[in-house]
Amino acid sequence: MPDLPTPTLAGAEMRAAAVDFANSLTQEQRDTAIYEYMDGERIFWYYPPTNRHGLPLRDMSEAQRSLAMALMKASLSNRAYEQAEGIIELEVILGELERNAGRKSFRRDPELYYWTIFGDPASDESPWGWRVEGHHISLNFSLWGDGLLSLTPFFFGTNPAEVRKGPQAGLRILDKREDLAFDLMGALDAEQVERAVIYPEAPWDILTFNASRAVMPAYQGLAASEMDDDQRALLDRLVDVYVDQAPSDLADDRHARIAAAGRDGMHFAWAGPVQNGEPHYYRIHGGNFLVEFDNRQNGANHIHSVWRDVENDFANDVLGEHLLLYHVL
Repeated sequence: MPDLPTPTLAGAEMRAAAVDFANSLTQEQRDTAIYEYMDGERIFWYYPPTNRHGLPLRDMSEAQRSLAMALMKASLSNRAYEQAEGIIELEVILGELERNAGRKSFRRDPELYYWTIFGDPASDESPWGWRVEGHHISLNFSLWGDGLLSLTPFFFGTNPAEVRKGPQAGLRILDKREDLAFDLMGALDAEQVERAVIYPEAPWDILTFNASRAVMPAYQGLAASEMDDDQRALLDRLVDVYVDQAPSDLADDRHARIAAAGRDGMHFAWAGPVQNGEPHYYRIHGGNFLVEFDNRQNGANHIHSVWRDVENDFANDVLGEHLLLYHVL
């Protein structure tokens, strides 16, 4: 057995909420929503609209929906939970925009978000995990008892990135992760910008896509060690946007790990024009910490963003020597 992670308040609350949700399910629902922890389904994640495994909100009672949302709330900071709710509700706006434009597309349905439990959260003898996934949300957690093993991949996206028509006009759910990146690029001098920009055009999507392992090339872009204090402060604030999506005790632990790895080696890379409204992409990469952000589709009004742990997505580093599954990732 590996060294068990330190129990945390967030882990205890997550575990209690997972147990309550699992206990509310009928046998038929359990057959749909609960998998063995070792099942390969756990390491498959995807963020476009598609058919998924797990139990959707559509097939839950009102009481079960409340328990499902309570599990998600226990796993996120208050702000991230509000963003997740907003992303789900954005499906209604997107569906209306597409209908008004005469576009046929995927079914936009806020009830098509799926909850899945892996293993037995009530057990102290083996790891367990849970996932919520749907269009533009993929949250993946692994724990042992009340201790967190992993909370990545952690994906949020929005389409539209900015609502430009209707009663919600001006709504930007993921605004800070975009605005702070532009602020940082604006704070760089011409030579720094030249080093930071790695591609003249933004890629169509995040480069790690939905891979089970986040494999990136050698560091690219501008190193934090090449920034002045004000520029590094902006980079720190941008990193905080992603890490602070976790509950405070889990976020504090991740901040400490990033600090221990040394922020001077962190690199900030940009692709595309440095102009709001034009397709753009950025990446933050240092040690095991990796963030990607892309806003290219739909006239640069469609965000994909992800936080990855290069070695420990799905807890593959912590449990790699103990679970055969990780020998084939």
